[in-house]
Amino acid sequence: MDTADYIDVLDREGRALAAAAAGAGPAAKVPTCPGWQVRDLLRHTGMVHRWATAFVAEKHTSYRPDGGLPDLDGDALLDWFAQGHRTLVDTLAAAPSDLDCWHFLPAPSPLAFWARRQAHETTVHRHDAESARDGAPAEVDPAFAVDGIDELLRGFHARGGSRVRSAEPRVLRIRATDVPDGGGLWTVRLSDAPLETESGSDATDADCEISGPAGGLYLALWNRAPFPEVSGDGAVADLWRATSAVTWS
Repeated sequence: MDTADYIDVLDREGRALAAAAAGAGPAAKVPTCPGWQVRDLLRHTGMVHRWATAFVAEKHTSYRPDGGLPDLDGDALLDWFAQGHRTLVDTLAAAPSDLDCWHFLPAPSPLAFWARRQAHETTVHRHDAESARDGAPAEVDPAFAVDGIDELLRGFHARGGSRVRSAEPRVLRIRATDVPDGGGLWTVRLSDAPLETESGSDATDADCEISGPAGGLYLALWNRAPFPEVSGDGAVADLWRATSAVTWS
């Protein structure tokens, strides 16, 4: 996927999130985020959108804290969310390809990073919003899901702050069953260090395999859904579930 593709996804998913939130109502519980109501989801995601926009628009080259959560609710909160989302989309679309600003995962460029990261951030939270209303949430496109799984495994959990650790070395296989030619295949080595992930090969024996359609795996690995299928030592899958949450700090 290129940057323009990510921006298109961000645009579409943010509008779908807002529509689902409006349909569910601000007080509706969010089953995929225990303890949250829709108002919490809107405040959080809208804050993240503004935080990301500031790095791109103002070209900050070092970390800056977020601006905090707004004291808004109801229609005013929905309007605030929609305005921030629109500004993020427009800012990314207008940014130069040689943009220099802070980012926190490996990427071809800072602009590519922020477009990708916000597309996935918003897609996961769109699923959250749709889980709060009647009806099944929309599925995640398999190719986009594969990209997001790769970002999670080889980006977030390759960092020193990841809590996915094992005193005994273990190997976890992730297999997207609807993606051909090894395009949805990862071998993840767990140890007392950050994860080491190899994509596209299953030559190494695995202690546990989590498999299923890419969209389902994406949501499951982000702890939004059950694992589609687990084979081998289920304790490895349990370890992922217990330690892999990515939280805002």
